[in-house]
Amino acid sequence: MATDDTAFAGSIPEFYDRFMVPLIFEFYARDMARRVAALKPGRLLETATGTGAVTRAMSDALLEAEIVATDLNPAMIDHAASRHPNGRAVQWRRADALALPFEDARFDVVVCQFGAMFFPDKVKGYAEARRVLKPGGTFLFSVWDRIADNEFADVVTERLAQMFPDDPPRFLARTPHGYHDPDRIRDEVGAAGFRDVTIEAVDATSEAASPREPAVAYCHGTVLRNEIEARAPDGLARATDAATQALAERFGTGAVSGRIRALMIAASI
Repeated sequence: MATDDTAFAGSIPEFYDRFMVPLIFEFYARDMARRVAALKPGRLLETATGTGAVTRAMSDALLEAEIVATDLNPAMIDHAASRHPNGRAVQWRRADALALPFEDARFDVVVCQFGAMFFPDKVKGYAEARRVLKPGGTFLFSVWDRIADNEFADVVTERLAQMFPDDPPRFLARTPHGYHDPDRIRDEVGAAGFRDVTIEAVDATSEAASPREPAVAYCHGTVLRNEIEARAPDGLARATDAATQALAERFGTGAVSGRIRALMIAASI
């Protein structure tokens, strides 16, 4: 069954920001902001902004920098803008990372946290980042490692495969956790014209007050929701209950924690 893996619409952005961001994104947002701040950019571009977790972290870490934040999905960029603290100027733009509406050599740094996995043409997306970077600029981006190294996502995916055995919802394994081969990433970034490509695995721990929270996060706050509802229009509640039970069986019924791992990539021109 075909689905659009970029269809973060309806209530998904709200659930994504409320549940997914604290569950798995905030640690890496702070880590990314620290890496960007060390480069001391005057002007930076963020692509695939999502609901603005990295934007907020960079705003705190880079008080003097000009920040332009973009996303292909209008619902996500609108939510990000609505959540951003008052008093810190950010230019919000709807933009396709594969066809950026900016002139050549405009930015010191381009940042993309957990967005490259969604690019239909990775090399083209990386080439656009290179095009808008100034000479000596840096492209920093992150992707999730394989789903087996991201325990909550793995457990939810396996339980939903049991619920829908004839057509398992595979969004999490297919897209967020489907682009993790370091050799492939290095080759595609190099093909876009970058040099000095470094890839670092960064481990962290995902924590929640109960197994229900990650179940809601993944089932309601990602495109997995669309896959569930396409298979069973009334199945979202049942799928969330099934995911909750699976997480409780694996991690317990109280506060839960699971391993997460991402790859941080840096490339220069």
